[in-house]
Amino acid sequence: MNTHRIIELDRLSVYQNENLILSNVNLTISKGEFLYLIGKTGSGKSSLLKTIYSELPVRIGTARVAGFDLRMIRRTDIPMLRRKLGIIFQDFQLLMDRSVNENLFFVMRATGWKDKRQMQKRLLEVLAKVNLGNKGTKMPHQLSGGEQQRVAIARALVNDPEVILADEPTGNLDPESSEGIISLLMDISRTGRAVVVATHNYTFFEKYPAPTLLCENGKVIAL
Repeated sequence: MNTHRIIELDRLSVYQNENLILSNVNLTISKGEFLYLIGKTGSGKSSLLKTIYSELPVRIGTARVAGFDLRMIRRTDIPMLRRKLGIIFQDFQLLMDRSVNENLFFVMRATGWKDKRQMQKRLLEVLAKVNLGNKGTKMPHQLSGGEQQRVAIARALVNDPEVILADEPTGNLDPESSEGIISLLMDISRTGRAVVVATHNYTFFEKYPAPTLLCENGKVIAL
């Protein structure tokens, strides 16, 4: 296996329960690559991402992600896989009853961080990376939508993942905030991480061009 390839899908079928959503998906993504995954709502974008982070099982074909064989992965190993992935959702999924800092500390504690000084250091690093260095004590409701999504990106970066999977990360944002998020995700890919952005907003492509895959009619096609 090429050590730079972080995602390798070969003749993969994607199922939701008993429904075949996508068939014969072939895809390789290397470190530092940025990729758009486009298609209408219901075309299989989210299902493909869920397969990559092992929310949906692999039944047909092969899928290797961050060194894990998803066909053979044990349930007990899925948390280890997810520590190598940063996952960003459309609706931010922040804990609304605690501050930005506490949102990040919560994830750190949940993924095995113990050393308080190391946690504080990492917190400052990721908030600086998303330009929220002065917002750590704010509650989510005190932030704009774009800022909330930046907190979600900071949270995704906490464990220094090899892959960032962003599922409609700009779906709830205005155009200006959306551009800022895409620009930030592109910057993150330049630090050596693979970044996959599922979107049905095609306005980014002219300003932020990147390789693009289309989910359509049960297939994934390179454009």
